[in-house]
Amino acid sequence: MTAVPDSVLRELGRTEGGPATLALLARAQDTRRLVLLRAVLDAAAAAPAHVCPPPLLDRLREDWALLEAAERTDRPAVRTVLFHPLAGPWAQRLLAGLIGTRPAGPGLLDDLAHLTALAAAAAIRAGMPCAVRLRPHGPLASLPTLGAVRSGPGPVELSHADGELTLRPAGAPALTVRTQPDGALTSADPRWLPVLMLPGALPGSRPVPLDDVDPYGAGGDGLPSHGLSAAPVDDQERKAWAESWTGVEPLLRIGGDHRLTEAAVLLRCVVPLDTPPGSGGEGSAHCSGTRREAFGAVLSSRPATPLYFAATLVHELQHTKLSGLADLVPLHREDATPRHFAPWRPDPRPFDGLLHGTYSHLALADYWQRYALHARRVVHRDLAWAEHARCREQVGAVLPVLAGSAALSREGRVLVNEMISLYHRLDDSPPPPGHLARAQAYVSTAKVIWQQRNGSRRQ
Repeated sequence: MTAVPDSVLRELGRTEGGPATLALLARAQDTRRLVLLRAVLDAAAAAPAHVCPPPLLDRLREDWALLEAAERTDRPAVRTVLFHPLAGPWAQRLLAGLIGTRPAGPGLLDDLAHLTALAAAAAIRAGMPCAVRLRPHGPLASLPTLGAVRSGPGPVELSHADGELTLRPAGAPALTVRTQPDGALTSADPRWLPVLMLPGALPGSRPVPLDDVDPYGAGGDGLPSHGLSAAPVDDQERKAWAESWTGVEPLLRIGGDHRLTEAAVLLRCVVPLDTPPGSGGEGSAHCSGTRREAFGAVLSSRPATPLYFAATLVHELQHTKLSGLADLVPLHREDATPRHFAPWRPDPRPFDGLLHGTYSHLALADYWQRYALHARRVVHRDLAWAEHARCREQVGAVLPVLAGSAALSREGRVLVNEMISLYHRLDDSPPPPGHLARAQAYVSTAKVIWQQRNGSRRQ
């Protein structure tokens, strides 16, 4: 674990974070990614032949050599690929398969073959010639951070030189993809599906991929069971995402410069999701989430408006910050038993989940209050006060559980104490009485329903 100054803990406890604090979290995650990748290579070398056959091990070593050569040519370009959030779920899955904590099978072969795609993407970004064979995942053969080609079940032969990429799917005509001055890969062939790059949140910050083609985006462990599933993006939907994104920057700025800094430093990709069945109503027909192993990724269905897009980023990037902090210092010693009431969930939550949810809803309460105080139109102001009041009451209902826990570490105590201070500062600008009464009734009703459903486990 790395020592984190109390000034940083207090800054994060206010749900803020300046460039230096956020860069500290990001650097630590990047270092963890490099260690994880090295562990994958070492585990492959140590794995028995029935898990990682010699031909596949040789292929992995060739891919690793291509990565090393590309990094000598253009290190930042290669790091863009290796630090792409969705390389994290892939590396963890592959490592678990190689060391036997995950069952071996066809999925492991896909995971082993994905290093080829990563190495090829890195070489292309670095402007290096290369020739590899890609193994498709389902109907697509992916080049992480760049795009994918529609293909059949057979391999796709890839060659790259002088900014031109040739792809030859098995049993189909070849297609040509060219690198543009801005680094984008384009083709007149509709089989090529480029990753849409959203402009950076701040001038000079990196663009944000809207990544709907990476096989490790919304797939993998746990997400389908929570109603999260990938949503391929057609041209019309891409346009809608891009238009919504253009309105996010000024809305984030209303929440304070730190909200823009969070997006500029931490947000590395958006993974589009399908809207869960049965959702309805503006603002509510939406789902979003993060994955701890995919640092910098926000998974989200397209929010109804740019305002809800901004709020989604505020919400989800708090999880990113808190996960990054927890990887540096222990925040508590509680176990993972789901026992706690959380007004935003119908099921009992473990202590860590309660901490995460409280932290993100506190940030939302702060954001919506700032927006309400800024809004000029009554309809926007009423919407913001309603959202603020609901989030504020939700936080107030569970913050005592966090504050009273003897399992908080010293660092966790500093963090939670600052959260409490921010919560009380929200009282300086209270919501209109009608919004407050409705929010109190909402939380009270949620608790009654939760107790009826989970009575024996409530705490």
